[in-house]
Amino acid sequence: MPQQLFVFIQLEFPWALGPADGRYLLRRDGGSEPQSVVVLGTLDASGRQLRDDAAGALSGGSLLRRLRAGSRTVEPEPEPAPVSSTRATVIDPVSLPAESQARAWLADLDAEREVGAAVATLNRVIHSHRVAAADPYVHDVSPVQALAIRAGWGEGEQVADGRWLHARALTWTGAPTRRRSAGARGGRVGRDRSWALRPQERLAALLGGRARTLLCEEIVLRAREDLDQERPEQAALELERAFATALAELRGEQRQDLAIRLAELEQLQAGVQELAAAALAQAARRAARGAGLEQGEALDEELLAHALERLEATLRARTAAAADA
Repeated sequence: MPQQLFVFIQLEFPWALGPADGRYLLRRDGGSEPQSVVVLGTLDASGRQLRDDAAGALSGGSLLRRLRAGSRTVEPEPEPAPVSSTRATVIDPVSLPAESQARAWLADLDAEREVGAAVATLNRVIHSHRVAAADPYVHDVSPVQALAIRAGWGEGEQVADGRWLHARALTWTGAPTRRRSAGARGGRVGRDRSWALRPQERLAALLGGRARTLLCEEIVLRAREDLDQERPEQAALELERAFATALAELRGEQRQDLAIRLAELEQLQAGVQELAAAALAQAARRAARGAGLEQGEALDEELLAHALERLEATLRARTAAAADA
């Protein structure tokens, strides 16, 4: 029988991601072909994979009960606690019949694109677990948070067990990824430090009571995360609320230096409201069909991305001007 090889991207994170260890098969809808297989495994501090019962003990059960069970006196200068990690392997379910094809895939690998796609797939699993478990503290991941990133290929059960025939380490040099601006639908680019102007200075001002956060800022961050992770309907609803909140808050500050930017946001607001209404209408149609998985008409993600970017730019300008004052 010919050898069947599978290519994969593997990432390791220094915390429990949320979903239990195991294999997760992803489809776009119930009747489509598999898109990806995601394998999660918990590793102990030495890098050995834990058994399912041991892994569950690390992440399951009542936090208060675990704290009480572990209460004990500690030394004044304790050693760092050993940390378990999670190994996530994202596997292409379409096998390759020849080793030469697998080697060619690895040799021609577009690391940024493939790792970005793998992280988006992994975040789909994490997000689904967050909703299914009603756990607000489970969060998406970024490649910049990974302890290790690998790409390689191997036989089926081999890669499903986190091993391989051949792989190489990848280095992620970019910042957290985000969608490209309008005109580059579906692409991603790295963020440089201009994304958050002088964050340490603002952090000190916030903690010292010399500055304050706006209500809209957290909503904007959630909209950005959902848009980047290909959840445009959630992003549209969050952005509609972010626009309404931001315009109220920023008008209240009576900042003449932001007048032109606020006028631009006011012009965009109607389009943002239409996107939110369309997102709600799509959700209602899916609920009426009783499936919940079928894809409706796509939202205008270019408008969504543009409006979000203009709001983000206004908030950066507000912060920068305040720092210079």
